[in-house]
Amino acid sequence: MDFTPTEEQAAARDLAARIFGDLSTHERLAAAGTGSDAELWKALCAAGLIGAVADTGLLGLVLLLEEQGRATAQVPFAASCVYGLLTVAAHGSPEQRERLLPGIADGTVVVSGALPGPGAAVRTAGPGATGAGASRAVRMPSQGQLTGIFPVVPWLRDATHVLVADDRRRLWLVRTAEAVCEPVELTAPWSAGRLTFEGTPGERLGGDGAYDDVLATARTAFAGLQAGVCAGSLARAVEHTNAREQFGRPLAAKQGVQLRAADAHMDTETIRVTAYEAAWRRDEGLAYATQALTAAWWASEAGQRVVHAGQHLHGGTGADLEHPVHRHFLWGRQLDAYLGYGGEVLQELGELIVSDGAET
Repeated sequence: MDFTPTEEQAAARDLAARIFGDLSTHERLAAAGTGSDAELWKALCAAGLIGAVADTGLLGLVLLLEEQGRATAQVPFAASCVYGLLTVAAHGSPEQRERLLPGIADGTVVVSGALPGPGAAVRTAGPGATGAGASRAVRMPSQGQLTGIFPVVPWLRDATHVLVADDRRRLWLVRTAEAVCEPVELTAPWSAGRLTFEGTPGERLGGDGAYDDVLATARTAFAGLQAGVCAGSLARAVEHTNAREQFGRPLAAKQGVQLRAADAHMDTETIRVTAYEAAWRRDEGLAYATQALTAAWWASEAGQRVVHAGQHLHGGTGADLEHPVHRHFLWGRQLDAYLGYGGEVLQELGELIVSDGAET
């Protein structure tokens, strides 16, 4: 395995880092609230970074998402690349690729995903089932018409389309204008919504195996995003502890601070390398479901440790809800939940290894 970025991947990563660094400032993030930064989104699309993912592959996307995570940039970059560009490119028909990919690349088409949460089994809701909580798998009572509820869909308020899976693990692409979308609040300030289908029309996307590939791709990509969130949190903690003095010495000189930061650094690097491995295997056409779950577990379990450490190392400053490090904390906890929580993912990983004899 060689995770060294290609020249094209490195150039895209560096360009993304500059754009995120210039535009995703604390002041702009505070002004955006739970909305997306339209100017930043236009800049990313104009730079060709979404379209570039078709050439740089999943590993290239992970590199870009690390930069988004460092800046906690308020744009649907991860969702539209995973559920839109990569899914349509890999599983769409020639007609769907020709029709959808140009719009996804230039940002006029934004795709979110409403697959059952990682770690949750796909299941059918009985007639008349009610109640919020875990998402209920979408049923298809008649050809091309979907019925069901997803209580929380990240970036739904930005999306023109949403990728959903029905209770038979078939993928459908639905226009959000055809569904009922209601805003909801998350731990992180993402523009999320509640999605309801009531005989909503959808177009089939992909065949057998598409669902598993998309889910594994999403797990890998969002693990890469978590690696960036953790790296950004840790970088802020290092800067703070080097600048802050206590009894005439920087906090960073204290052994306890050094050990806490070192543990967070090792966790961050583990999230990164496991995400790289899963992405590399997909790009090489190798089986990667086990590796994607491994990356998701590290991103969930270790990710929440890192963002807690980043906040704690700021001392009392870390309790300030307006401080930039708090945004990393919220993103880290949200990604922990989105990936399925560590225990749930670990259980699924164990079951996969036992049932399929997957290579570790």
